[in-house]
Amino acid sequence: MAKLVSTTYADALFETGIEENTLDNLYDEALSVQQILKDNPDFSRLMNHPKILKEEKEQIMESVFKGRLSDEFTGFLRLIVANKRYADIDSILDYFVLKVKEHKKIGIAYVTTPLELTEPQKEAVKKKLLDTTDYVSMEMNYAIDESLIGGMVIRIGDRVVDSSIRTKLEGLKKELNDIQLKAANA
Repeated sequence: MAKLVSTTYADALFETGIEENTLDNLYDEALSVQQILKDNPDFSRLMNHPKILKEEKEQIMESVFKGRLSDEFTGFLRLIVANKRYADIDSILDYFVLKVKEHKKIGIAYVTTPLELTEPQKEAVKKKLLDTTDYVSMEMNYAIDESLIGGMVIRIGDRVVDSSIRTKLEGLKKELNDIQLKAANA
């Protein structure tokens, strides 16, 4: 249900940005609001408090953001509160930001390796990803997992390329087990 809520609101904001030619501004404002909410967890506790009336929450949202954000985005935030969807605001904004990045052909890659990559290696991975995808730019996120032994795992969206030694060894182990089972059954 939360995914449906987040996609519905984010899609509406995205379409508005396209129609009004304000997508870049809305994107920047969404990033700002995400950072503000991350830096101020007490604000979310206040907005989710069950004893504060919805109308009061709308006024709080208006007083905090009016003049700092476009009327369009402030109205969007107020609509979220008016429809009692503030609990979903993180997923709404996350989905909107991802949708805009996809629209702008900005890829988000998660690269996991067993050792820290050097800057030239990171640049080579980024270049290879840009050359083999339709993205015009790439946000790179690196992580280390020593259990990979060698190689790397790259995830972009729901696509995963796993060229790690660990996975290759697991595949080899499975093949050997299958051969042993066939030999035992023969």
